[in-house]
Amino acid sequence: MTTKELERKLYNAVARGKNGFYMAFEVAMPYEEGIVRLCDRERVDALLLETHGWNYDGGIWRCYELKVSKADFHSKAALSWYGHYNYYVMPHGLYEQVKDEIPDGIGVYTARDNDLLGMAVCVKKPKKQELKIPHHKLVFALMQRLAREYQKNVRVQEEE
Repeated sequence: MTTKELERKLYNAVARGKNGFYMAFEVAMPYEEGIVRLCDRERVDALLLETHGWNYDGGIWRCYELKVSKADFHSKAALSWYGHYNYYVMPHGLYEQVKDEIPDGIGVYTARDNDLLGMAVCVKKPKKQELKIPHHKLVFALMQRLAREYQKNVRVQEEE
């Protein structure tokens, strides 16, 4: 299973068609010191802001780390656990191989190649944590990513 397939299945499971759910993939996290090129910033594979209609209370942040192989799971890349709730997203077979290595408090969504619904399923619930980055900085990071996606889509449409 590819990363793009995992992204699609995750989106279908947690955000598609839901009002007040704002999701973006490959979101660069804010940094505190110095000037760092955008490509040097840590990224969250997927970031979701869950709000509750117009009664905005700051919302719930969920961070997702996508892993497609055992080597990917064991890589030294930083795990971006910044949200109230944090998850791994992986093929179900990989989950069976690494489930004993998943830290307490981290949730897991799994996906199968042959599922009929085309979505990932939560097989391990996370525990709520304190945000590691202030809410307003996460909002800004999400807005930056969504703006880049919009600009990219405009360019693609203009080329057609």
